[in-house]
Amino acid sequence: MYKTEINKNKVISSFVWKFLERIGVQGLQFIISIVLARLLTPSDYGVVALISIFIQLAGVFIQSGFGNALIQKKNADDLDFSSVFYLSLFIAIVMYLILFFTAPLIARFYDQKILIPILRVLSLTLIFGSINGLQGTVVSKTLDFKRFFFSSIIGIAISGVIGLLLAYKNYGPWALVWQQLSMNITVTIILWFTVKWRPKLLFSFARLKTLFSFGWKLLVSSLLDTIFRNIHGLVIGKIYSKEMLGIYTRGKQFPEIISTNIDGSIQSVLFPAYSAKNDDINALKNMVRRSITTSSFFMIPAMLGLATIAKPLVMVLLTEKWLDSVPFIQIACISYSWRTIHTSNLTAINALGRSDIFLKLEIIKKINTIIALLITIPMGIMPMIVGQAITSALASFINAYPNKKLLRYSYFEQIKDILPYYIISIIMVVPILFFQLVNIPLLLSLIIQILLGIIIYTGISCVFKTDALLYVKKTISDFFIERKSKTQ
Repeated sequence: MYKTEINKNKVISSFVWKFLERIGVQGLQFIISIVLARLLTPSDYGVVALISIFIQLAGVFIQSGFGNALIQKKNADDLDFSSVFYLSLFIAIVMYLILFFTAPLIARFYDQKILIPILRVLSLTLIFGSINGLQGTVVSKTLDFKRFFFSSIIGIAISGVIGLLLAYKNYGPWALVWQQLSMNITVTIILWFTVKWRPKLLFSFARLKTLFSFGWKLLVSSLLDTIFRNIHGLVIGKIYSKEMLGIYTRGKQFPEIISTNIDGSIQSVLFPAYSAKNDDINALKNMVRRSITTSSFFMIPAMLGLATIAKPLVMVLLTEKWLDSVPFIQIACISYSWRTIHTSNLTAINALGRSDIFLKLEIIKKINTIIALLITIPMGIMPMIVGQAITSALASFINAYPNKKLLRYSYFEQIKDILPYYIISIIMVVPILFFQLVNIPLLLSLIIQILLGIIIYTGISCVFKTDALLYVKKTISDFFIERKSKTQ
């Protein structure tokens, strides 16, 4: 049976390792991506971005919601894990074959013959993903995120070297393809030797049926989310060009890196923690509230700050050929600033076992997305992306609505909890905007703007003693005091 004792220090320790893993991976990935962006063209990124959409869709069927179902199930055992492993591997092989044989049709639809070999090679990530997916579930269920840290760091380092070497040798989009594939292969191998779990010769349709009763709603929800999260990319790739798709995709990456590091780390740790407390509504509500406020404390200033310095940042890191991505960065930052409300509420709903509500929310949100897309497509690419940001803000209310009843934590309370961080962040960006008018070297100006933003935001938070800042300081202090006492 796979479970671990859930307590505050275990959650914090897990978050630290998960955050270090995300920071390490995204930090290395960020550096590598900056060099690759200088060596490659928006067209190269556009080709791989288009292919990645289809691979992500196929990946949804492989996961099938079983991973979350195993985490949510308190008495999951080897029979459960092994059954899910074999089913996932089988589905991965089937999905790979489907993409292999449909590659010519996809290439013909987008009038890009190069998509055929790239899709057939990059789709191999599905098979490796299914193998390490269950090991990742074991790590998540036991909150042993230290395993992810080492496997991810080594994987990104090896794959980064491969990608940079191929880009330098003018292999174009193939540099990105082999970078992603080598990353998956390396992580799979390392997890295989570091995570103790191994699939046993056990299989049960009855167990799968029980897990699927929870997981099928998450499967449909995840499929809808993946389709609609990438639908703008599909439309841009078809109506406009692969260059524009590359610029749009690149623009989203900056805020995605930050949000993944901050909110993604928090939520991946808190789902098993939420699940362990799903029979205590008051405790769960307090955890969700703490998740939203703490994540917002970091996320909101990061997003508004990034939107403010987007242009000089692109000029310094990516060069002028990527300047068209600036508006996409800024709009994406506005959307991601709401992410903490999205994810914390949805994670709590899943932890309560209410995947039926989760599915209903996804359907409602996707209807809104379709309406916004139909209205804005004739207007052009920028209105289409603005419409995406508006629907994202509306979705935060939709995701929070059920928890007014489930947790007695209303959307109004949640907005009230995060409002101080928006106010402080807005105050922070004003002097940064004025500083951009100063005529000094661009790199020096960018560094000063970032430091100025950190000083102003932290200073105001200290003066007003914001709840999240006090909690973070106390948590860090308690964590190190306890670790020190254990070593004595």
